[in-house]
Amino acid sequence: MLPDDILLKNIDWDFPDSVNNSGIHAIHPYPAKFIPQIPRELINLLYTDPSTSILDTFSGSGTTLVEAMRAGIDAYGIDLHPLACLIAKVKTTPIPSGFEDIVSDVALRARTRIKQGNVDIPLIPRLDHWFKPHVQEALAALIDEIRKETDEDIEDALSVALSSIIVQVSNQESDTRYAAIDKPIHLNDVFDRFRKAAVNLSVTLQEQFNGSQNRIGKATILNRDILMVKASELPQNVGLVITSPPYPNAYEYWLYHKYRMYWLGMDPITVKNREIGARAHYFKKNHQDEHDFERQMGMCFNLLSQVMVPDGIACFVVGRSIIHGRKIDNTALLSRAAKPHGFVVREIVERRIPASRKSFNPSHGKINREHLIVFTLSESS
Repeated sequence: MLPDDILLKNIDWDFPDSVNNSGIHAIHPYPAKFIPQIPRELINLLYTDPSTSILDTFSGSGTTLVEAMRAGIDAYGIDLHPLACLIAKVKTTPIPSGFEDIVSDVALRARTRIKQGNVDIPLIPRLDHWFKPHVQEALAALIDEIRKETDEDIEDALSVALSSIIVQVSNQESDTRYAAIDKPIHLNDVFDRFRKAAVNLSVTLQEQFNGSQNRIGKATILNRDILMVKASELPQNVGLVITSPPYPNAYEYWLYHKYRMYWLGMDPITVKNREIGARAHYFKKNHQDEHDFERQMGMCFNLLSQVMVPDGIACFVVGRSIIHGRKIDNTALLSRAAKPHGFVVREIVERRIPASRKSFNPSHGKINREHLIVFTLSESS
């Protein structure tokens, strides 16, 4: 139950001094991610029953999961994107001992492959346009050697480290702009950046897991389409939900990570076709509109109503959308979607978003304000 003496409006949810690109949250680029202060503050204020767990239905790179884990709370995350789930898993898994030696060994074996001419370049659309031949060789050799690792946690950590540098060593101008430019990237640069990213990941994870004197919560991540998840796949004791659904026609998560997913053997086009809110859904024949998004969110609330404890609290962070020139009030939309499933709006607060957030679709995705909506699940549902 939302404590009567807690007034969310007394908190400056803008967090003007916030930093979300340091420590564990900086091991891999990710668009429009939560600043950790949001889930951290919500957990401090609203998590009152230690017998319950926390759920993030659109967990992305795992910010909510990390904050729950640090607070000693078991948490569950769901996301359609395989790379997002991989990043979240690595951020919430202790690093095996000797990791930095393994990094050096993988790099040495990859260099040997290149010298021997034993590198198979994967079939990736427009690969020559976006990656120089020697960069292709280095990435392909590193990936082949990473896949030889028999310890899944090591393979995952190495994959995330490599993924984090792929745009840096490509011809792509930036994470948010698909323009090919000439970058002075040499073969050694790829290996140097990979090693630096892997060592940083190792140090950061060691600090996170070895520096805590308290219980570390367990994070469980489901790489699933939220619209296909059944209640039986989740714990039945969810007391607090903290999440931010993808706004319709705003951010295209698949597009940010398209070539990272290709290199890691993932399928970005399948992700695009099933991604809630992806711009492509709103600019095709028989295109979707806000009513489709409301229906999808209704399915999400229906799932939550089956796994949350009575009087459980669900916190959604959402901004507005623009669809074919029309401004969509997603706060009102979510409120309508939640009501039939027993959720009552308890409080809504507005927060400003830093101007530094970037999008591939600035005219549609540029959002400078968003709302934190707090729902409670009525006991009768």
